[in-house]
Amino acid sequence: MLVTVSNSDVSEAARRIFGDRIDLAERYADWLAGAGVERGLIGPREADRLWERHILNSAVLGEVVEEGVRVVDIGSGAGLPGIPLAIARPDLQVQLVEPLLRRTTFLDEVVADLGLDTVEVHRGRAEEKTVRRAVGGADVVTSRAVAPLGKLMGWSLPLAKVGGYVRAMKGSSVAEEFERDADQIAKAGGVDGTVREIGGDLLGRPTYIAEVRRAR
Repeated sequence: MLVTVSNSDVSEAARRIFGDRIDLAERYADWLAGAGVERGLIGPREADRLWERHILNSAVLGEVVEEGVRVVDIGSGAGLPGIPLAIARPDLQVQLVEPLLRRTTFLDEVVADLGLDTVEVHRGRAEEKTVRRAVGGADVVTSRAVAPLGKLMGWSLPLAKVGGYVRAMKGSSVAEEFERDADQIAKAGGVDGTVREIGGDLLGRPTYIAEVRRAR
């Protein structure tokens, strides 16, 4: 049985974001609520709020991603935000980077079941040379709840092309992180750091994006 959208407001947001691919989003929700919980990728208490808290919250990242680019999602875990983004934006090439075997196994199974031929799964850590060779030069590097901003930019910026962007999903205190970690971000080659708010008109509350451009 698919984990369909029940709340009317969330259902309307899902239809607007996913359009005629909402069936894929529902199948992904089913994976998260089933195997995702069973394998410890999603907490059991999260099953009742998968749509608003995880799937839609991730998919609105498409608001700040240009058309037809390549996106790398580091520390992808259960596929957040990369899989919802790929479902909502089939024009994108999305590469999921995750170090743990049990998670990459889950991701491989989900990608195959949903037929997401624009998505690749890579096992490894963002800072590893093999990963940098495999996915480096990306237009956009993203992540969700991976690490403090300074450390995150040290991992993420080397995967972006010069002139490309890191657009990481962060909490509401992201402006404070920018101030605290300014030296680390600059050392990693990042400039033009800014906070962007997305998804508020659809979800009722904004998602915060830490955006940094790679200058060198």
